[in-house]
Amino acid sequence: MTIRVMLVDDQVLLRTGFRMVLAAQPDMEVVAEAGDGVEALQVLRTTEVDVVLMDVRMPKLDGVETTRRICADTDPPKVLILTTFDLDEYAFSGLKAGASGFMLKDVPPGELLAAIRAVHSGDAVVAPSTTRRLLDRFAPMLPGTKKPEHKELERLTHREREVMVLVAQGLSNGEIAARLVLSEATVKTHVGRILTKLGLRDRVQVVVLAYETGLVRAGGHD
Repeated sequence: MTIRVMLVDDQVLLRTGFRMVLAAQPDMEVVAEAGDGVEALQVLRTTEVDVVLMDVRMPKLDGVETTRRICADTDPPKVLILTTFDLDEYAFSGLKAGASGFMLKDVPPGELLAAIRAVHSGDAVVAPSTTRRLLDRFAPMLPGTKKPEHKELERLTHREREVMVLVAQGLSNGEIAARLVLSEATVKTHVGRILTKLGLRDRVQVVVLAYETGLVRAGGHD
């Protein structure tokens, strides 16, 4: 199956470079490009796209708001945020908006290609520990992150809440299994149920929600 990719960046040279890298892959095709968020939303109305590589700092409509609007649609494409600086506050906002992860613009081509394939398959491409560093740094500074605990969390069992806390703390399924004395398959099942019950797309959104609701505190634990 060919992965249909859209490039959204106001720098033509960068789009050209990414397009050349992707064009050399037998399982990828650049089907659309846009120089700002407004143009991107217009193109997506008429073009089938699987993965959007989204710049954050653009004229007219920035990548965060564009991502939010894309992810609000029914069956949207996956969005991979591209940022210039590691731990950029835009990356945090992009994750909150529904992106499946973020990469630095100077990422080696092999890592970018692996990230696109991972996002397309439904995985998140930001390690939970990296996401946690983002949240630790920016959650206290951003408006709207000090919210009362989500009522939807009440739908989780005690064990699922335990698993959610450990996911938010950056542990892998294997590490969670060892911590809770469970099989890795059981942990995977719990994570799947958490995603389903809370209407989340991936582990990145689990981490964000855990911080937003106070289940895990920025700079600390639950």
